[in-house]
Amino acid sequence: MGNNSREALSLIDNIVKGIFEKKGERLVKIDMRSLENSVCDFFLISHGSSRTQVEALVDSVLINVKKETGEKPHHKEGLENSQWVLIDYGNVVVHLFQEEFRDFYNLEGLWADAQSEVVEDKQKKNGRRE
Repeated sequence: MGNNSREALSLIDNIVKGIFEKKGERLVKIDMRSLENSVCDFFLISHGSSRTQVEALVDSVLINVKKETGEKPHHKEGLENSQWVLIDYGNVVVHLFQEEFRDFYNLEGLWADAQSEVVEDKQKKNGRRE
């Protein structure tokens, strides 16, 4: 595995941790590497039940990634109304929605040709997070 792949996986692990710390729902990782002309290597998609929760998810991801990896996003958008917030880390792009907007835009369906997997909260599964 190349250095970029290791960096991407470390980044993903820290993004996932940030999302689950604020109880993000239905986290999906989409591997875009097999698609021709993909804009990044991975999408991470999750949602919250309110604007406040989406904002907390965004803050948690930004803080956790910066603290653990030192990385800052190249670009952020959607913070004005927090219906759909995009955080672009280059090879990993995070999409955080309010639930109704996630269902409406259906990114998982749009990118159905890519391999996707539901990411489970290991802490919650082991009974350590409530």
